[in-house]
Amino acid sequence: MTQEKTERHAMFASTILLVLFVGLTLFVVSIVWASPGPDSAASSATFRTKCAMCHGQDGSGSEIGKSMNVPDLRSQAVQKLPDAELAQIISNGKGGMPSFKNSLSEDQIHSLVAHIRSLHQEK
Repeated sequence: MTQEKTERHAMFASTILLVLFVGLTLFVVSIVWASPGPDSAASSATFRTKCAMCHGQDGSGSEIGKSMNVPDLRSQAVQKLPDAELAQIISNGKGGMPSFKNSLSEDQIHSLVAHIRSLHQEK
């Protein structure tokens, strides 16, 4: 009888540990999925101050930007560009777009690339 009781306690303890492990894992995964990232507010603010005048708040182009034929940042043509190319355009400018390499850090530029990627999902 003692052997059976010990086995039952071991099985119960193993089950409790498994349930705790699965619960903790699901909790961590849900937090990671729910978190927009630490830079999302900062990159949105940078986008509003540096980009939205021409590209519009949603990336589709403001009236000024449309008159200058800026691309819709939500479009497939922009979204298919590699991250490195988007970062280079932001850094060095292109056409009528000014260079931002002297006013934005490399991290800010990469955060803007991530922000541009998120615009595609809002289209």
